[in-house]
Amino acid sequence: MKYLLKKKIIIPILACVVFLSTTAFKNDFFEIAKQIEIFTTLFKELNMNYVDETNPGDLMDTAIKSMLADLDPYTNFMNEQDVEAARINNTGDYTGIGARIKTLKDKLIVVEPYKDYPADKAGLKAGDEIIKVGNTLVAGYDDYAGDLLKGAPDSSIKVAYKRQGKTQTATIKRAEVEIKAVPHFSLIDDKTGYIVLSRFSRKAHAETNYALRDLKAQGAERIILDLRGNPGGLVNEAIKIVNLFVPKGQLVVTTKSKVKKYNRTYITKNEPIDTEIPLVILLDGNSASASEIVSGALQDLDRAVIVGSRSFGKGLVQRPKILTYGTQVKITISRYYTPSGRSIQSLDYWNRNEKGEAVRVKQENYNEFKTKNGRKVFDGGGVFPDVPVGSYKISPITTAIVNNDLVFDFATTYYYNHNFDDINTLKLTDKDFLDFKQFLKTNNFSFETDTEKALKNAFETSKKEELNDNIEQDYNTLISNLNASKTQVIDENKEYLIELLTKDIVKRYVYREGLYEYLEVHDMEIKKATEILSSSSTYQGYLK
Repeated sequence: MKYLLKKKIIIPILACVVFLSTTAFKNDFFEIAKQIEIFTTLFKELNMNYVDETNPGDLMDTAIKSMLADLDPYTNFMNEQDVEAARINNTGDYTGIGARIKTLKDKLIVVEPYKDYPADKAGLKAGDEIIKVGNTLVAGYDDYAGDLLKGAPDSSIKVAYKRQGKTQTATIKRAEVEIKAVPHFSLIDDKTGYIVLSRFSRKAHAETNYALRDLKAQGAERIILDLRGNPGGLVNEAIKIVNLFVPKGQLVVTTKSKVKKYNRTYITKNEPIDTEIPLVILLDGNSASASEIVSGALQDLDRAVIVGSRSFGKGLVQRPKILTYGTQVKITISRYYTPSGRSIQSLDYWNRNEKGEAVRVKQENYNEFKTKNGRKVFDGGGVFPDVPVGSYKISPITTAIVNNDLVFDFATTYYYNHNFDDINTLKLTDKDFLDFKQFLKTNNFSFETDTEKALKNAFETSKKEELNDNIEQDYNTLISNLNASKTQVIDENKEYLIELLTKDIVKRYVYREGLYEYLEVHDMEIKKATEILSSSSTYQGYLK
């Protein structure tokens, strides 16, 4: 029944959001008004007359989210909690316990305590399960439980949490928390500076500017800018960061929309810090949006060598529109294009396949563009590295392992069973990987492939048609072979999983700050970037 209700009210709600968000549809005002009126009467009759009690808020939330899901993943309705989360992401400031928290139905999971902030000082660690805040049990709490941890600076809150099966308590004194856009910068060697830019908040340019100047003052003659895992953020911050390395008046990105006022060209406005210093940018599959504006522009301008793996491929620009009662809708308003004219967008959400899935552009359909020096670059989704390193073909099975928090949970178990005098000596072994696979079995990890689903459906149909007697043995053999294949896929993704496990484990011992120091010693991409920068001819060779 819930599914039917979704379908009935999707179109009217779409009309409402369009009406609120833009004036580009003046010719459709009658149709919009008509659909709003239909929806209003439907919603009223439904809630007054449906056989069981209805929750108007839940029905509306389902309708809006279902409608927006038909567009793209970035056009989203934001309730009050979402709006606050977006504010924190853009500013990097809030008041709370100083930890990244995951909210589940019956508990709050500490994902990462920030070093020297209240949660850390109170002794909380990654993996702790907060079950009670003050006098409120998390289980059964109707509102957003994460808000229980927020409060005025210097106010205290008592929490009860589980760690390794034992319940403990702690009193945490809240404080103002600052999440840095540049959580780390340092000299890797006497001439190579390393800057980690983790987000494009309002502080991104200022902090990157400071890091670059500081490293140059320390003697840095070449720079590695690490954008791996950076999901993006504010476009204007991306423009200003490109401007650190290119002259004033340079085109960085163009946006195109059906609404004329959103068609814009973004030009650098300031004098740069250094237009000559050799620069390598590190990317991975989680580098998106503003990260791709920076890396794509500097690649097109032959101002940086890109090392790592293909970026995520988000070439769409969103803008929030204020609604009533503290809510907002974030709408995709335009596509952006790098200086050479290429789009970074990877998936086509407007021409989906027969399953309703967004499709990726096929390689044979990539379009060729030219950099400033005439090098070939391509659209088709994401920024392609000049030097591929650490590129993994990630399978749905490994994605399911990560999404089910099994890497995180194994890291928690590992931490409580191993000690290190020097974390730089950590290197996971084949035995550790076997332990991880056993951990998956112990925790009943199962992933049903599309192949399994199709076979099960066919076998169930054969039973209904009484044709299963002669094929049951073959069916069981096929399922057994599929399970063996899934184990093989996990083994084939060993290197990728080991990398994820290592990073999560290192953070348990030395926080995020220590992880960056560990990577400076062990990371393949950083080693390759340092090698490229150490030879002027090698560096210039990639740019010509």
